[in-house]
This record gives sequence, C-alpha cells and structure tokens, in this order.
Amino acid sequence: MHDLSSYNEALLKGLKQAITVKEPKGLYGPIAYILELGGKRLRPVLTLMTAEFFGSTAGKAMNAALAIEIFHNFSLIHDDIMDDAPLRRGKVTVHEKWDLNTGILSGDAMLILAYQLFESYEPEMFQQLAKLFSKTALEVCEGQQYDVDFETRDDVTIPEYIKMIDYKTAVLIGASMKMGAIVANASESCKDNIYDFGRNLGIAFQLQDDYLDAFGDPDTFGKQVGGDIIENKKTFLYLTALESSSVLEQEKLTTLFAQSPEDPSEKIKVVKELFISTGAARASMNEMEKYTTKANNLLDKIDLAEDKKAAFRSFGEWLMNRKV
Repeated sequence: MHDLSSYNEALLKGLKQAITVKEPKGLYGPIAYILELGGKRLRPVLTLMTAEFFGSTAGKAMNAALAIEIFHNFSLIHDDIMDDAPLRRGKVTVHEKWDLNTGILSGDAMLILAYQLFESYEPEMFQQLAKLFSKTALEVCEGQQYDVDFETRDDVTIPEYIKMIDYKTAVLIGASMKMGAIVANASESCKDNIYDFGRNLGIAFQLQDDYLDAFGDPDTFGKQVGGDIIENKKTFLYLTALESSSVLEQEKLTTLFAQSPEDPSEKIKVVKELFISTGAARASMNEMEKYTTKANNLLDKIDLAEDKKAAFRSFGEWLMNRKV
C-alpha cells in the first residue's frame, strides 16, 4: 500500500498549528482533546493523497484536509452525545470528560473552524470547496437524523439503511477525495468519478465498522464492542438477520432489541450468535466486497496513471482488512 505515514505526520503538524488551546480553555481544550485522540485520519489522508495523485501537492491541499478532519471530529462529539457513548478511540468521550454543554459548544466551534480553513484558497476554488462542504455537511446531518428515526421504527428496510450510511458516512469520504481533485484542478469527470469511488468505498467502510462493532476485538477496536446492539440499532447485520431467520429467531431478535438490560453482556452474546446462525455475518462481509468492487470499477474511468490507481485499490483492500 502507498506509504501514508508522511501524510499523517504532516496532518498532525497542521492540526497543532490550526488548533491551539487559548482562552476560553473550556472551549478549546475539548477540541484539542478530541483531535489528539488520533484515530485513522483516513479522510484527510485521502484528500492529500488525491491532490498529489492528480498533480498538486499535499501542502496546497492541507487546509482542505484539516477542514475535513475537524468537521469529522465535530460530528463524532455530537454523535457520542446522541448515543450517550462512554468511549471514543478507547478514551473517555468529550461529554463524559467535561459535560454535555461543553460537548455541544466545542463541537459547534469546530464546525466554524472547519469553514474558516477554506478561506486560504482563491475565490473560485474556495467556492467549489465550500459548496461541496456545505452539501456534504447537510447530508451528514440528514444521515444522522435517519439513524435516529430508525431507532423508533420497526419497518426499516435494507435499502433505507444503505441510504442512511451513505449520507452519514460515505459522502464525507467521497467529498474528501473530491476536494483533493478540486485543489489539483482535475477535470470534472475525474472529480465526479473519484467522488463516487470514495462514496462506494465509504459504504463498504461503514458496513465494516458495523461488523467490527459486533465482532471486533475490544483491545483494538477503540469503541465499546456491542455498542450498536446495546443501543438497539437496526444495522445491516440486524436487518439481514431478521430477513433470513425463522419465526422463532425473529421473535427472539425483536424481543432482545426491545430490551435495555442493566448488564447487556448476555444480550450481546445471544444477538451475535443469531447474526452468525442466520447468515447475516457472512452476508455483511459479502456486501462489503460488493461496494469495494463497485469502487474499484470506477477507477477504470479515471484519467490517472496505473500505479496511482493501484495505490487507491490497495488502500481499499487495507481498509476492508482492518481490525480497528
């Protein structure tokens, strides 16, 4: 796979320059905290990588990449509040470490800081980047609302779920790559196809994330394993298990997903067993492969050197084989 360490080092340096803990510390301290937790930084790396592959430089794309990373972490703070999540990347979440109001306000400030980073680009490029960013940010909010709505619905379909993760997760990955292409002044067809590549890869990524939420190693996953089961989230695993199960298994699954026991360990254990026995776990892996293949097929339409296309494919393969 293409060496990503240099991108990560540059991003870390850029984040430290962009975010300083100043007064009021109660606002900027939590922002620095969430950004210092690390994570994979996949989205901004893709911005830098795409810009270079299309003939620009990582330096020119840096502010766009930082905007993506800051926005992503803003959404994580608010997601954790909505999910009442205790952990993020193996550490205490912002609203748990400080309080709810701090999490809301620091998150809001991050959204504004992300927009400010586009101000360094010339007007035409600024307009393209800001327009894409606004569209994507709104879609992420729509995806989050679909996710919330699904919690109280018993008729969620698999296509609806795919649309939700497309908006909540995949569009930001697509936008990350398109921003790199915008900075590099790539052709319109290249911008659109690299966006669609990232978007399909993003759907596969979220399916993988949902799978790891149930079956990941708690020592490496960084979040509470079984969190989606505890929250009764209607993931691809759950919806497929419902479709593929017997009447008795359906009753068992729906009963479990109507409960919120104080100790959820037994519930998690039984649900995971049902995910395996109904074939939902295997179907989820097949779905990941389907969207990864769709993404790779789009690379054939892009005017890019073969070694660079190979690097993008290798990145996708690494993404689908991750354990965190």
